Amino acid sequence: MYEGGRFLGPGSWQRRLCLAPFCVVEVRSVGEMVGSGEAAAEIEKLYAAVPQIRNVFYVMGKIGEGTFSSVYLAIARLRSGEDMKFALKHLIPTSHPTRIAAELQCLTVAGGDDNVMGVKYCFRKNDHVVIVMPYLEHECFVDILHSLSFQEAKEYVFNLFKALKRIHYFGIVHRDVKPSNFLYNRKLKQYALVDFGLAQGTPDTQIELLKVLHSKKQEGLLGGSTQRSVFGEKNFNVYSTVPHEVTVAKSITQPKTTDVAAKKLAARKTVPAKNTSTGVVRKTASTCPVSLTCYCYARDQVCSICLARTRQVAPRAGTPGFRAPEVLTKCPNQTTAIDMWSAGIIFLSLLSGRYHFFNAGDDMNALAQIITIRGSQETIRAAKQFGKTVLCSKVLPPKDLRTLCEGLRVCMVPASGSETEIQKQHTSLQLKILENQDGWFVEQTDVNPAEGTDKGLKYTLLTEGTELNQCNINGWDRVPDEAYHLLDRLLDMNPATRITAEEALLHPLFNDLV
Repeated sequence: MYEGGRFLGPGSWQRRLCLAPFCVVEVRSVGEMVGSGEAAAEIEKLYAAVPQIRNVFYVMGKIGEGTFSSVYLAIARLRSGEDMKFALKHLIPTSHPTRIAAELQCLTVAGGDDNVMGVKYCFRKNDHVVIVMPYLEHECFVDILHSLSFQEAKEYVFNLFKALKRIHYFGIVHRDVKPSNFLYNRKLKQYALVDFGLAQGTPDTQIELLKVLHSKKQEGLLGGSTQRSVFGEKNFNVYSTVPHEVTVAKSITQPKTTDVAAKKLAARKTVPAKNTSTGVVRKTASTCPVSLTCYCYARDQVCSICLARTRQVAPRAGTPGFRAPEVLTKCPNQTTAIDMWSAGIIFLSLLSGRYHFFNAGDDMNALAQIITIRGSQETIRAAKQFGKTVLCSKVLPPKDLRTLCEGLRVCMVPASGSETEIQKQHTSLQLKILENQDGWFVEQTDVNPAEGTDKGLKYTLLTEGTELNQCNINGWDRVPDEAYHLLDRLLDMNPATRITAEEALLHPLFNDLV
């Protein structure tokens, strides 16, 4: 880390780091490489925030942007005269110092081997931090998805498991495994797992700062239980700014039995509602006896009993579409299994040719979409294993993964270069979930495809009995049963029995890669 006029090595921040291979980069105008305008202005802001990097790197332009950081491509000239490319990750100033230090420690301890990105240097100026990493030129996942052969897809997930095995060995839960965080150079067959900004530690983690981060979070020093919305999604895990009394005041009239329950609830209040620091009115846990049964099941409202219950807080960081069931249901004990679920979603996209496979605006609809694939009974059984109760208004059978993936893929491959004649049945499912202390309630309603809907999972199934006309391209006509067996293990609803990265590498599917 560069601070106070000297460089400190990332492995031991008290050790001086020699930059002898580098010389000062020759001065050129920004317009020579990145042009003028907004791009040049952003680069100048980066130079102004951390002036030290101007003496070592020539920043070419921004190549990525996330919720908590921006990534730039830069060049440093070696004394030999060779130019070397680096990726500069500029963390936003609002990031907590401990969180930044934990990300650095993950990169230095686990990075550099087995497809895990390492770190070269780190610069700091006041509250601005820039992490310097090797640059891996890579393809965009969605651009190459439909041109990958099955062998390439198999190699992709195999190398992803290698990276996950390494970080899990050190007790690191990545929490944001997705294609954009697993870089892939198709030509060189190089891979790199990146972005540990959301990483957490297991109870036996070897990353000391992840232990510190966990303890500070428990003490409320990292912002308490308030969750931050990710990528503009609706956040249903925080309290409404409308007082509960106002929310229920104009609801549909309930039967007399519900009025009696509500009166019991009011009579047992011992602590008045109080205003929190955010101005939100909350009811304490003592305002709602556990014995009271809610009356909002299968209704488009939430009853006063459910509103008065204490909301459970659990880690939910990650990207929509890749969150595991235990994350969506707010299970407090989350393990490295959540990374394996995310890897399973990536494998599902590779086998089906669909990305993003799941696309829900909130956690409740995300869980409903998963249930349409894995089935309601399996979800109910798995939920019991991690202390949750799931009630479904209808029994949803699990989908056969091979039939689902092959059906989706064949619809995308025209026969003999022309548009396929295969008749398709479009089924849109709208699922509604109401959260309650006792569980998650799922209601399925059929939606007329002509009306259109963006709620629930949209997927295409081939009409029963239709003759498939799948092209024998890139090995996708010969996908072995082992691939779907592995997919089934990755998408195990129960995190306790979900396959681990180490086990996945030994799966028969990869016998030719070991």
